[in-house]
Amino acid sequence: MSTVFVFNGPNLNLLGTRRPDVYGTTVLADVEALCREEATRQGLDLDFRQTNHEGVLVDWIHEAGAAVKRGTALGAVLNAAAYTHTSVALHDAVEGAELPTIEVHISNVHGREEFRHHSFVSPVAAGIVVGFGVTGYALAIDGLVRLRRPTRSV
Repeated sequence: MSTVFVFNGPNLNLLGTRRPDVYGTTVLADVEALCREEATRQGLDLDFRQTNHEGVLVDWIHEAGAAVKRGTALGAVLNAAAYTHTSVALHDAVEGAELPTIEVHISNVHGREEFRHHSFVSPVAAGIVVGFGVTGYALAIDGLVRLRRPTRSV
């Protein structure tokens, strides 16, 4: 069975209590359960992680890229949170590790503060899911599967 990685960046451990008007009241454990359900539906194992440290995300991206190259992983869903808008290191990690990545944001970042409109991750992401709440994680997993395991049309 192949693995899908779901990596979460800073402050997502506060999901459900931080800005519920923007991010909702669902906690990260519930997001993990949602992702596990979608991964299982897709015949995948799930590796779900959260960190507040940029370098840890870089290391995880390298690890996931190596797993894809070994054929044991499909790719990653990445909610880099605030690092999306600040981290050249994450851009370079995704690109360097050649990690198929779907960027996900719970809120519609384009309808928020201007500094959130720019993403360093987007140029190296295979796709982006924005503004669907936590449902976006399941959409991102499904999107990754569709990009990496395309079905043949007749």
